[in-house]
Amino acid sequence: MDDRIRIGISACLAGQPVRYDGSAAKAEHLTGTLAKYLDFHPVCPEVGCGMGVPREAVRLVGTPENPRLVGNRTGRDWTATMRDWGGPALDELEKQRLCGFIFKAKSPSSGLSRVKVYAEDGGQPVSYAGVGLFASLVTERFPLLPVEDDGRLHDVGLRANFIERIFVEHRWHQLADQGLTMKALIDFHTRHKMLVRAHDVAGYRELGKLVADGKHLGLDALARQYHERLAKALALKPTVRKNVDVLMHAMGYFKKQLSPDEKQECLEIIDNYRNELVPLIVPVTLLNHYVRKYNDAYLRGQYYLNPHPLDLKLRNHA
Repeated sequence: MDDRIRIGISACLAGQPVRYDGSAAKAEHLTGTLAKYLDFHPVCPEVGCGMGVPREAVRLVGTPENPRLVGNRTGRDWTATMRDWGGPALDELEKQRLCGFIFKAKSPSSGLSRVKVYAEDGGQPVSYAGVGLFASLVTERFPLLPVEDDGRLHDVGLRANFIERIFVEHRWHQLADQGLTMKALIDFHTRHKMLVRAHDVAGYRELGKLVADGKHLGLDALARQYHERLAKALALKPTVRKNVDVLMHAMGYFKKQLSPDEKQECLEIIDNYRNELVPLIVPVTLLNHYVRKYNDAYLRGQYYLNPHPLDLKLRNHA
């Protein structure tokens, strides 16, 4: 893939020795096969705002709603410093036109969730519902950006969902770069219909209505509203039930071509997937076979059947 997908990543996960003790935390599950398709933009907010390496460890203090970033030993408050550095840093991220961001789990600067928050007088954490200071700045500035942390990405389903989202975001950027037109937006929507349906049936219907009424909105407003609803839909994980619905819908395109034996085989394989006896790749591979055999142009263009490279093996788990 020549045009690799640009995403942000906590620098320690990319293998840079920038942690408070001078170590790295390279995420091998993110920097293996997946790295062939990604262009990482590493960021360490603690080093970026001047803490240095090695440095005093920091933690969140106060409340999850309004935490401060302070040194564990000295109590030095880094909150304002990081916020001041964060403005230009976020401007730079905007120039990078990222398609996603992977944060360091539970980090007081970069954790997306489950970050410890301590009371002013120290002691045990008063909450485990904090969000890292820099992570909160990023998600506030870029609310549609697909984001995850390295811990959650050990989960096969969460990893597949995140990667699917960044591929869609990349295609959205390509659409904008090629010059957004109503025709191009309709084509984008058409090719993503089944993919969106596997995530969010209501979103699938709302996006269809939005495109149908688009000429009354104006292209810029339509694109903005479409992107917002698309991001919201894809943030929901696909389920077995929703995938079965899409698979049966796709099978319906061959109702006149399939022989009785072919139809029975297809139904049996979809049922095996429904009962979690085989992974999603099995019925999808069979449908792709029929797409080629019967040359169905509509299904051939559906990203649901080929959402990302096969060597990522994201649909190979029952």
